[in-house]
Amino acid sequence: MDNFQIETAQNISIEQNVAGIGERILAFLVDISIMVIYIIMASLVMAGLKGDGSSEIMYYFVLGLPPFLYFLLWETFWNGRTPGKALLQIKVVKKDGSRPQFSNYLVRWLLRFIDISITMGGIAVVTILLNGKGQRLGDIAGGTTVISEKKKVNIENTLGVDLPENYQPKYPQVTVLNDQDIQEVKNIYQQARREGQHHIILSLSGKLADLMDIQVDERPMDFVQRVINDYNYYTQQ
Repeated sequence: MDNFQIETAQNISIEQNVAGIGERILAFLVDISIMVIYIIMASLVMAGLKGDGSSEIMYYFVLGLPPFLYFLLWETFWNGRTPGKALLQIKVVKKDGSRPQFSNYLVRWLLRFIDISITMGGIAVVTILLNGKGQRLGDIAGGTTVISEKKKVNIENTLGVDLPENYQPKYPQVTVLNDQDIQEVKNIYQQARREGQHHIILSLSGKLADLMDIQVDERPMDFVQRVINDYNYYTQQ
């Protein structure tokens, strides 16, 4: 359940780095701790105030409403994050990697009472493990998932790529580019894939086609990857 690919309307495959179940549980525990601390502090403040019956209503209002709306408000106004999610570097996104709308956040928040509150998180854990796309019931209904924003340090962060022994290059025109060009292309390409920025991949594909003076007969996603691979093939010979 480390990642999954989705196909956009532009026929671009985007790989999502799904947040692990452990990361989500830890983020939830951090958020619960924050709510507990808030309730304790607010209780101490309210206990020092004396008033009539209306004060008692205000007491429950101050203590109950912020924890009740905690996840909905934080995720809506902090781009899919809560303090716990931010600490674990995970966030809520739509399945295509774009930012959810309020309706998406609202649906997943409403189903939180079934996923987590009533069942003590049992349904959420089972659904996430079986789904394979980092989705609990609220995410499935809301069209969202939770991804990790942590950058993996591996060959994707370097100029080189692994090529099979029988690899056949397609664009000898890649030699008009240099190492710095390809490194920049690869960095932009990888970031656009992670963040679901389809328009950037389309723009990058068009720019490369112009620089190489060629006609492209494949999807922008495949073309950019092919350019990176072909450049590595020719420079490694």
